[in-house]
Amino acid sequence: MERFCDELRLEREQRNVSVETICSVTKISPRHVEALESGDFAQLPGGVFRKGILRSYLKVLGLEEAPWVARFEASLAASGLADTGNADWTEFAENVRRMRVSTRPQTERRWLGVAGMFMLLALSVWLVWAYVVKERLEIVRPGADVGVYQGSSNSSNSSGNR
Repeated sequence: MERFCDELRLEREQRNVSVETICSVTKISPRHVEALESGDFAQLPGGVFRKGILRSYLKVLGLEEAPWVARFEASLAASGLADTGNADWTEFAENVRRMRVSTRPQTERRWLGVAGMFMLLALSVWLVWAYVVKERLEIVRPGADVGVYQGSSNSSNSSGNR
């Protein structure tokens, strides 16, 4: 137990990080940081909060979490403060932590938005075609009467010339 706490304090001192810095970054009470470094684990809150305090402490120092947590649990067991009945809460807290860390983008809603935009675009193209382009094309095309008139004038001219 003493060895774990001494090494933890030594790591903090080697990195020139003060207790106040850890407290301001993690929002952990200074008495909890001091209890962690002194090995007075009874002063720490119980259950998953102990590990949460340790994890926050390790994150500020940039230390790898897994070996330090394992050593912390061994120190807790040696001091008689191990959490034996809180396995469900520990698993729950681990799952919450994993879900917070692994944020996946919400792509389902994005695809609905993209599909909606394409539908609006298709509707706009159809409306422009139906009401603007189609009418202009009908005006530009020669009508059926004009073709018949030209055809009959050609036939009358050719019959008149005979």
